[in-house]
Parts: sequence; C-alpha cells; structure tokens
Amino acid sequence: MKMKTLVPLLCVWPVLSGSFSFAQDNPPTEIEKLKAVLVEQQRQIESLRQAVAEQQKMLESLAKPAAAPRPVIASTTPMAIPGAPAGPGPRMEAPLPQADIPSPLQLKVGDVSIIPVGFMDLTAVWRDKNAASGIGTNFAAVPFGNVAAGHLTEFRFSPQNSRLGFRADADVHGAHVIGYNEFDFLGTSGSNNLGVTNGAFVPRLRLYWVDVRKDQFEFLAGQSWSMLVPNRKGLSALPGDLFYSQVMDVNYLAGLTWTRQPGVRFLYHPSQTVTMGVSLENPNQYIGGSAGGPVVTLPSALGSLAGGQFDNSSNVLNTPNLHPDIIAKIAFDPSSRAHIEIAGIERTFKDVNPINFQTFTKVGGGGSANFNFEIAKGVRLFSNNHWGDGTGRYLFGTAPDLIVRSNGSISPIHVHGHNGGIEATKKNTLLFFYYGGAYVAPNTALDANGTSLVGYGFRGSPNNHNRSMEELTLGFIQTFWKDARWGALSYIMQYQFEQRNPWYIAAGQPSGAHDNTIYMNLRYTLPGAPPPAK
Repeated sequence: MKMKTLVPLLCVWPVLSGSFSFAQDNPPTEIEKLKAVLVEQQRQIESLRQAVAEQQKMLESLAKPAAAPRPVIASTTPMAIPGAPAGPGPRMEAPLPQADIPSPLQLKVGDVSIIPVGFMDLTAVWRDKNAASGIGTNFAAVPFGNVAAGHLTEFRFSPQNSRLGFRADADVHGAHVIGYNEFDFLGTSGSNNLGVTNGAFVPRLRLYWVDVRKDQFEFLAGQSWSMLVPNRKGLSALPGDLFYSQVMDVNYLAGLTWTRQPGVRFLYHPSQTVTMGVSLENPNQYIGGSAGGPVVTLPSALGSLAGGQFDNSSNVLNTPNLHPDIIAKIAFDPSSRAHIEIAGIERTFKDVNPINFQTFTKVGGGGSANFNFEIAKGVRLFSNNHWGDGTGRYLFGTAPDLIVRSNGSISPIHVHGHNGGIEATKKNTLLFFYYGGAYVAPNTALDANGTSLVGYGFRGSPNNHNRSMEELTLGFIQTFWKDARWGALSYIMQYQFEQRNPWYIAAGQPSGAHDNTIYMNLRYTLPGAPPPAK
C-alpha cells in the first residue's frame, strides 16, 4: 500500500476502533427503535400505494362498459343473448348478465336481493291468411282456402308480449330461496275499443312461484312452466333454463309440450350432473276448444258433459278431476355441452253418465325424450319428442285428451309431438331454425243409435279434426348493445310456415290449409342481474 494512502488510515483508525468498541459495549437501543419505525412506515407506504393502484383499476373499469358479460341464470323472454358463451340456453327474457359491478336495478332489502325482470316489446305481425289470432299462431285453426279468411291477409302492431316481474333471492338457514313473478299483457279483455280509442291490454299472470334448495334437495310451489316442458339444462324452473324456442310467436312451436299451471315439485340432486324430480300439477279433463283446437263429437245423449265434466273452453276450471297430473323427470348434464332428459306423465280421467249415474275411470299418460348438444362452438342442436295417450292438452291444446263413448266410458286419444332445430350464436347475432309438428290419431265409436259415429277423426268429422299440424320457422336476433347497467336493445325477425291436414276431406273441399307469417320486433330488455351464487 502506498504511504499517502496509509497515513490517513492510521489517523482515523483510533476513532473507528473506539466507535466499534463503544457499539459493542453500549448498544444504541434508540437507533434500533428508529430503524424499526422507518421499516414500518415503509411497509405502510407500500400498502397505501397498492390500495391506490386497485382504486385506479376500479375507476377505469367503471369508465368502460362491461366486456362480454356472462348471461344471467334467470330470464324473461324467449331470446338467447347473442354473444353469450355457448351453453344451455341463456335467454333474453329476463335481466341481463351481471358485470363486475353491482347493477343499479338490484335492490337490497335486508338480506333479500330483488331485481326486475322483463322487457318492452313492439311486435309487428303479417299473415297471408286472416287467422284473427293476434300475435300467437293457432296451429290447429289455420283457415282453409274455401272461406273468406283464406283470401285475406292481416297486419297488426302489438305491445302485448311485453313482460314485467321480479326475482327475489335470499339465503335462509342454509337454504337458498328464489321467488319469481312474471306477467305479460296477453290477457282477455272485455273492452270493445282496443283497436278504436284505447289499446288497454290486460295484464296476465305467467309465473308466480317460490323455490327452496338446501344441499341436494329442492322444493318448488306456485305457478310455473310445467315440468313436462323440455329443459335446456337440469330441471330448473327459471325461464332461461327451459326450451320453448327463440321465436317471436307467443304460442311457440307446433308439437312442443308446454303449459304454465300451478303445482308443486320435489327435486333431488344426487350429483352435479344428475337431477331427478316429481311434480304434482293442475289437472284438467280436456275435450278441445282452446286456441282454435278441435272439439270431439260427443254422443247425442251426453252433450251435457261438455263444459261440465269435460273442459271445452266454455267454462273455466269446472272439471271434476280425480287427482293431480303426476310428472316424473330425470336429467343428465355430463358437461355444459350436453343435456339429456327423460320424462313421464300419468293422468286419470273420470266421468259419470248423467242418465244412469254409472261412473267410468280411465288412466292415460305418456313419455318424452329430449336432448340438446353443442355440436360446434356457439352452435347447438335440439330434439324434443313426446308420445302419449290423453296428453293432447300438453301440446298447446291442439288435440283433445279423450273421446266419450255412448255409454259414457272414456277412451284417451293417442298423440305424438316433436320439434327440433339449431341455434347458432356469433358475437351479437343469434340465428335459429326449427321444424316441428303434432300428429293426432283417430278415435271413434258408434252412437247409441248404432249408426252415427262420434269421437275424433271419423268419416264425416269436422275439418278441424286434424291428422297433423306442421311448422317450419327460421329467424334471427340482432342485439345492438347490451350492458348489465343499461339493459339491451335488440331487433328480432322470424318467418314461419304452418300447415294442417284434417282426417276427413269432403268432396270438393281442400285437402289442407297453410299460412305464411312474418314477425318483426324491437325489444328493450331491462337491466339487472341476480346476486352471485354462493
């Protein structure tokens, strides 16, 4: 080492040496405390910095619309939300998907979350036959070409498909409770000036039920879609989890099994992929007459059974039913890309001959096999099939349940309903195509005179005793924008071809009737989203 460097070190070495000796003999506790305070302050500063960064991210997310929001479970219309991830049937009938922030239309009352469901519709419908059925198609009553209605077209605007309601969610004693209400404006009105001075359309109850689920068990009571309606997934009663198509027609599809009625159901979830259940639903001994459906021909001496012991749509809820309709169903969902289900129904009919008071009882029933698969990304294939004896009421009433023989005994009518198709989603566009129909078997008997025929589909029967009703329909839904905070605006268009063919064709009469229908619809869907599942 050079001398000029060594000299300064020798000068300072005693000082440094004394300092180290002092530090060893007299620990500076105050300095250590000061160091600890500085370390803690540094930690707090870092924590504050991270909190500011998180707040900045939240502010940035609030400034932008939610990107690709997930579809909500509940739904209030028959529309799937375009752009939603492929899966079993999210539909645009109810609130919109939940974004990363709470919807302003989600109301908290204590521990209960309440959201609005519904949409505002303006529907335009054009038909090349004057079916006079409003915005719903009466598949069993398409006009023949030998009547004036078969030579007239019709056009109308209507807001009646608009829907309003609410959904309430709560967790009570370890169970999740959902209350659901929904109504539209397709109710029967006694006013005669609906098209003259005031379109005062009447609200109509669609759904009103409560569902309680705890662990593997679930119970539902109230008015809901029948459990015989095909599901898109599981056995859920929420509209978005059911299949009643994406069409604008408020009577949906020919051959589809559906009704909305009061009842109770019990469900069991043995695993994440299997659900089984039994429902007890409102019964009704139906011989036709609803929504243009044909009425069976009764024996001449038993005409009083119509509207009293059997529903012919002239009286409401007067039929003396023996017990509820019993429906059992099991669903398999091995993945979000597949759903398979099997269902069965048992019904019992009973009447009394008013002449000799002899009673008759007959059991009817049927079964359904339904499935849907995602065959490509955003493309889903559906097939729904039903066979039954005495289940015509569940085919939108397009077929009667039964005929009555001259002695008062009951014979169920065999029916078959089927429909299927494809739904494809690409960004904000949804395309749909369906084909379906219903087949009604003839069922005849001799009247008491031994010569006249009664029942359904006999030689000389009315031309609305249909052998078959078929429908082909296609369309699209274009969503202009959607957001969990603001709602959605969509345009819907549908083309529909229907045809029906009777069992008996009189000489010189047409062999069938057909109709072409076009729907155009502008829809605003209310914002909102249910709380996240726990």
